[in-house]
Amino acid sequence: MAKARALVKRRKAVRNIRKITRTMELIATARFKKAMDRATEAAAYTRKISEIVADLSQANLSFTHPLLKQPEKIEDSVLLVLTSNRGLCGGYNSGVLRLAVQRLREAQASGERLSLEVSGKRGLNFMRFDGRPVAHAYSHFEDKPRFDEVELLANRYIADFVAGRIQKLEVAYTRFINPARQTAVVETLLPIGDLASEESGGRTAVGVEYEFLPSAREILEEIVPAAFQARLFKCFLDAAVSEQIFRRVAMKAATENADEMIRAISLQYNRARQTQITSELSEIIGGAAALE
Repeated sequence: MAKARALVKRRKAVRNIRKITRTMELIATARFKKAMDRATEAAAYTRKISEIVADLSQANLSFTHPLLKQPEKIEDSVLLVLTSNRGLCGGYNSGVLRLAVQRLREAQASGERLSLEVSGKRGLNFMRFDGRPVAHAYSHFEDKPRFDEVELLANRYIADFVAGRIQKLEVAYTRFINPARQTAVVETLLPIGDLASEESGGRTAVGVEYEFLPSAREILEEIVPAAFQARLFKCFLDAAVSEQIFRRVAMKAATENADEMIRAISLQYNRARQTQITSELSEIIGGAAALE
């Protein structure tokens, strides 16, 4: 009887856990749809503005923007790592952190001064455990990053790059390709020339003639920083939608495992109960036979 009671308690506990994982799966699904809409809208804008920047960077202009210039020597760089504030999202954080640690080791081996910046409590905890100093920590970016928050970060990077304090900015995050495919990458955002070439799909625009109103300088000074801000914002959006996808998949797997455990425990309970009933019947029959 004790074994049957233990199985009942265990099955009840697993059912309670299943309710939690199923609820988290539904929440992640709802958040994923909203995050995917934001990422899709931002991707179209980012792609178009980056194509324009690519054309302008290759056009025959008498001047250029500082963000488009390739530095002669890279001495100081920044690596921004985007992770989640919460867990229960499968291998989402581990994939990004693995690439980030690999990049840090490469910089250490080559003598490059690489400043580490981390967004997300999971990444911060990992870096502290690994004994790696973090120059800037961010934990206020949730699953709905706002452009004004990312803009402040982007403006600081722009100012440091123009002033020569840094020569390169890299972002380690999970790129959202489609709902079935997300991949962890380390992407270079500054200098913005690399970004323009990537977003434009390698198009060549040498010899393209433009008519600028009011002036080419004013347009270039406005559109180049805007392209960088949009691309950095898209990294945060991609990370947010990828996190919800990983969490949905992880919670779905946990729910399915809970269903299997409930079935297995129920089978064990039925067998234990059958054994108990058989034993009780045997005792009754034996007692009746003794009375005869």
